Amino acid sequence: MKKQILAVLLIMTVVFGSIGFVQAEVISAYGQGQIGLQAVVLCEELTLRESASSSSKALKTLKYGTHIIVTKQTTGWAYCVLGDSENSPAGWVNTDYITIDPAWYRTDAKTSVYAWNSTAAPKVGLLDKNVILPILKIEGDWIVVSLRGAAGWIHK
Repeated sequence: MKKQILAVLLIMTVVFGSIGFVQAEVISAYGQGQIGLQAVVLCEELTLRESASSSSKALKTLKYGTHIIVTKQTTGWAYCVLGDSENSPAGWVNTDYITIDPAWYRTDAKTSVYAWNSTAAPKVGLLDKNVILPILKIEGDWIVVSLRGAAGWIHK
C-alpha cells in the first residue's frame, strides 16, 4: 500500500512539475506600420518639442505609457506623431526616454517583479493578471520590463 501511495505521489510530482507555471505571454514587436514605428514613453513625463533640441519650444507633455509613432530619428532624438490623423500633434522627443518597437509582456497570473535577475533578490512589485508592459531586454530565463520609469526583472 505504501509503495502504491509513493508511486502515485511520484507520478503526480512528475506530471505537475512538468506543467510549469506559465505566467505570461510575450507579444512580438509590431514592426513598421503605415506611418512609422510604435514607441512608448518610459518616464513619468516627457516633453514633446518643436525641434530636436532640449532648448526648443515645448509643445506638449507626454505621460508614462503614452503610445507614439516614430517617423524618423536623428542622434538622440525621434520625430513622432501622437495619432494617425492629419491633425495629430507631432514633434521631437529624446530617445533616452522611449522604447521604439518594443515586444510586450502580458501576465497570465499574479507575477512577482524582482530588483535583479534572482528570485532571492528583493521583490519590487507584484503585477496583477493581464498587466501589459514593454520589454526592455530578455536575458536567459529573465525578462526586464519597464515599471513607470524603473526596470524590473521577471522570471519566465
